[in-house]
Amino acid sequence: MTDPKDDRSRDRKLGMDRPITRRDFLNGIAIGATAVASGPLFAAPDSGPAAAQDAPGYYPPLLTGMRGSHPGSFEGAHALRDGRTWPSVTDTAEQYDLIVVGAGISGLAAAHFYRAHTSADSRILILDNHDDFGGHAKRNEFDLQGHLNLLNGGTLEIDSPRPYGPVAAGLLTTLGIDVAALAKTTQHLQFYEHLGLQSGAFFNRETFGADKLVVGLGKAPAKQWLAHAPLGPSARAQIAQIEEAKIDYMPGQSSAEKKQRLSRISYEAFLRDVVRVEPAVLNFYHARTMGEWGVGTDAVSALDCWGYGMTGFQGMKLAKGSIARMGFTPAGYEDTGGSLRLHFPDGNATIARLLARDLIPSAVPGGSAVDVVTARVNYAQLDRSDAPVRLRLNSIAIRARHLGDPKTASQVEITYVRGGRAFSARARGTVLAGYNMMIPYLCPELPAAQKDALHRLVKTPLVYTSVALRNWQAFDKLKVHRVYAPGSYHTYFHLNPHVDVGAYKSPKSPDQPILVHMVRTPCKPGLAEHDQNRAGRAELLATSLETFERNIRDQLGRTLQTGGFDPARDITAITVNRWPHGYAPEYNPLFDPEVPEAERPHVVGRAQFGRITIANSDSGGAAYTDSAINQGHRAVMELLRA
Repeated sequence: MTDPKDDRSRDRKLGMDRPITRRDFLNGIAIGATAVASGPLFAAPDSGPAAAQDAPGYYPPLLTGMRGSHPGSFEGAHALRDGRTWPSVTDTAEQYDLIVVGAGISGLAAAHFYRAHTSADSRILILDNHDDFGGHAKRNEFDLQGHLNLLNGGTLEIDSPRPYGPVAAGLLTTLGIDVAALAKTTQHLQFYEHLGLQSGAFFNRETFGADKLVVGLGKAPAKQWLAHAPLGPSARAQIAQIEEAKIDYMPGQSSAEKKQRLSRISYEAFLRDVVRVEPAVLNFYHARTMGEWGVGTDAVSALDCWGYGMTGFQGMKLAKGSIARMGFTPAGYEDTGGSLRLHFPDGNATIARLLARDLIPSAVPGGSAVDVVTARVNYAQLDRSDAPVRLRLNSIAIRARHLGDPKTASQVEITYVRGGRAFSARARGTVLAGYNMMIPYLCPELPAAQKDALHRLVKTPLVYTSVALRNWQAFDKLKVHRVYAPGSYHTYFHLNPHVDVGAYKSPKSPDQPILVHMVRTPCKPGLAEHDQNRAGRAELLATSLETFERNIRDQLGRTLQTGGFDPARDITAITVNRWPHGYAPEYNPLFDPEVPEAERPHVVGRAQFGRITIANSDSGGAAYTDSAINQGHRAVMELLRA
């Protein structure tokens, strides 16, 4: 056992006692400004004192501490799952044309499409369990020495393995987003490289026997940067071979035969059993897939990894195909090409803000996709009784039921919990745009097969952490801007992407404050993908902010120590975006049966039920923004056709 005095001394060196902005939520207890954001609410929304979102100064993007699925956003849903009932429900007497449950991009898009296909005067209520809208498109906002700094707390960018179709692309155009033009004028992808900064890898002592930062990945020859790694000669040689050699590890087989085999073995198995590398090499590559899929190389097919561009396949002579997980066929993935790519400073929270402006213009000042980046949302305008569209936060839906037989009913009643009290409202139709696995509890009358399919759509847990630094001199001294960290608490971290949009300007000097993006994907190697997801979800919900903070400080301190970084001195704010239900589940050939599209869980699960339809990226079977938009459109068109 360690001496408690040693632990306290270590914590002081890390800066755990420093008064930085990271304690708005501490182990689930609201403190300071956060108490305003999620405090007790009142009687019916149209009577009594104003709701929390109407309070002066209410502005969730500035909150630090535990964000994402923050305390107060999920407890009611878990209580419903565990069998709790709310016998006393206050009828708000509100009547709408449409109620949308979930204010993520899919739910906001559904509201947009409903108005576009009906009337601008259509009455719409949007409910969301979080204290902010956008769902996974979360905005982290910081004031660092008087300058606005933004980072995505969730959805990263406009990016898809498919070209955006007419529905999703059309919505972006309507919102004023010219992806091609903005990508040319705002993205400075080589900014850090032009300063001489490169990618690196951190070998931690727990996994590799010594703490060592190695710089030059992807630029210098593999043997050059591997010479500094705490690995034996054979492990170094094997990694260099995987990175650069052109070897056909399956000679005598056609491209289709190779793809078929690669689709049924993991990348780890490919390296271990086909390439025949030693355990240290497997440890080095294990976390390479975590940022994209949330699990290690033991639970991702080798074919997926080839499609994603990972190394080891240079000499395999595989016919060109698109990136993985979009549906496997024995001949390989269809080459559909990918979408254009664009990163706003706050990720796709910009899209959510543009949708909110489209639906409730008084809430979001400005008139373009450029000025919305620095606009300050007026949350008090989101839920006004005189507006056709209302967006109600801190409202956890617990029931969706038809008033009468689903085949003939003319209305749906939605019950939601706010501040511990239950309220109800009615609408001619409802789009459920939250997490698929909650829908069977919200609507227990669904057919058993549909509920089973919804339960099988297990989402991938992940953590996006935003860390504010006093400066980035240590990164500059070490000549590194991105660090891959196999074996560490966070899989990788990097300096905030350099993006200039309108009045928003990214830091240009290492002497200026900056944000660092860190990623953790909790999983349990050796299990099937969804079992790993379930284990990771449980871990996230049980992990305190204090534990996250200690690991953040420790990892940055150890990685950057030779550059003069001091976690106690240099860290000024921490925001942990915890997503126990993160990425939408996608087809995985290692564990999912190859069945016709109509029999896949996401298709069975999204079936229309009377005046209730379902829209989210889950129901599209793809963790991409265009999928969320397309599913919002599909759900609305199903309602209108009915």
